[in-house]
Amino acid sequence: MLHNFGQYLLFLKTLVTRAESLKIIFKRTIDEAILIGTNSVFIVALVSTFIGAVSTVQVSYNMVNALIPRSTIGFIVREMVILELAPTITSIVLAGKVGSSIAGGLGTMKITEQVDALEVMGVNSVSYLVLPKILASLLVFPMLVVIAMFLGLLGGYVAGTATGELTAQEYITGIRIDFIPYNVVFALIKSVIFSFLISSISSFRGYNTSGGALEVGAASTTAVTQSVIAVLIADFISAQLLL
Repeated sequence: MLHNFGQYLLFLKTLVTRAESLKIIFKRTIDEAILIGTNSVFIVALVSTFIGAVSTVQVSYNMVNALIPRSTIGFIVREMVILELAPTITSIVLAGKVGSSIAGGLGTMKITEQVDALEVMGVNSVSYLVLPKILASLLVFPMLVVIAMFLGLLGGYVAGTATGELTAQEYITGIRIDFIPYNVVFALIKSVIFSFLISSISSFRGYNTSGGALEVGAASTTAVTQSVIAVLIADFISAQLLL
């Protein structure tokens, strides 16, 4: 484990050592950001909407005390969605979607010797291939988390009003009660941390693939597993330090 962690740190150092020109990095970063963003919006929207809806129904199910106002449901759903569900669950979903794609793509390039060809031409393959993916993830993940927040709250609104658990006014009142703007900032900080972990770990596993197609699949699986574990650990640490 320590050996792998040391290799990972050296891998990150290589990103900024003998880096490619800013023009090339910028162009590739925009291309990667478009690819990651457009391919992930649907799954993020679907997951976040249903998470908000299910959260509303389940909180309402447990809200049996008649002395507690129904607007409390909206308050609880808001806190759950903004603080935890939107940034963390979205990142876990993207670890499977984006992380496996990054690891599989780089692993395929590695075993087909495309990476070696770049090195022969004098190109820093890590900087050229990996750095744009990490920068694109840092750019796109917070945007996707914002979408997840909005759709999570919207899903809760639709579920609560459609099932008759609470009125639209009660839900809106609930999501406005004691709102703390810092919670949104905290969620965005977490999304940046998670995006770096997912993209860098997946790139590390894909770039260091050797063998054939079977090893590429194994690298993708390992990348997703380690990314999810890293996200959960970082989630706990960030909550302890920032809240």
